[in-house]
Amino acid sequence: MEIRVLRYFIAVANEENISAASKKLHLSQPTLSRQLKDLEMELGATLFERGNRKITLTDKGKYLFKKAKEIVELVDKTESSFKESKELISGEIHIGGGETEAMNFIARASKELLEHYPSIRFDLYSGNADDITSRLDSGLLDFGIVIEPTDKQQYDYIKLPATDVWGVLMRKDSPLANKQFIQPLDLIDQPLLISRQTAVSNEFTGWFGTNIEDLNIVATYNLLYNAAQMVEENIGYALCLDKLINTSGESKLCFKPLNPKLEANLNIIWKKHQVFSNAANKFLDQLRNNIKIYNS
Repeated sequence: MEIRVLRYFIAVANEENISAASKKLHLSQPTLSRQLKDLEMELGATLFERGNRKITLTDKGKYLFKKAKEIVELVDKTESSFKESKELISGEIHIGGGETEAMNFIARASKELLEHYPSIRFDLYSGNADDITSRLDSGLLDFGIVIEPTDKQQYDYIKLPATDVWGVLMRKDSPLANKQFIQPLDLIDQPLLISRQTAVSNEFTGWFGTNIEDLNIVATYNLLYNAAQMVEENIGYALCLDKLINTSGESKLCFKPLNPKLEANLNIIWKKHQVFSNAANKFLDQLRNNIKIYNS
């Protein structure tokens, strides 16, 4: 498969129309159609369902679309690294992370780095630990910020000087809102929204003292913002980290910490034996220096 043809495929999948995609790509419609037919023949699979007004992806087409975007993104990232000037530190630094207040520490290091190297650009990706490690393994990210517990055997890492506190996001008029802390028995029969992250589920199994599957799980979430909307609609209680959702003032929501206390350490991780770009190396140096100052 040629990268050029994968870019054509992505454009057609996004536009859902050969004619619109050909205009965007500055290609003739017959040329683009022939390239797609050749791609299907090469793969031995039908990638599109062709209708009168639009085309849709088959199941194999959807699989290729996901992989093609990752491949093209990795190629663009690699090319960007090679285009960096030796004299001028520039290029993109790709950082992924979940929702955590520790991102403030990353943001501070990024700001200080930009003061010295204004040609650097940051590409941020939001996701849970499962998403982040997958993109690290694929080479799409340089660094990932993950919440403990996370298996770090195949990564190098630095522990960040920050700790997040687990608790429950609920409505202020909830029956549990008058409690100072939330204990396992308070939640046993309640409708719960929990993180989709596998390791987090295991952590809560230990805290509850029962399998997470035995609880009344009404929803799982990847990032908390949308889950908070469901909590506001009184669908259930969200097990989450503190300080991610505004619960002050006119907000209908409040946060209550867990008892026994459940905290989460945070790490920035990267692939072992990773060969960094000049920009990524400078970021790591800046972060290490900031942590050293913080701990001194």
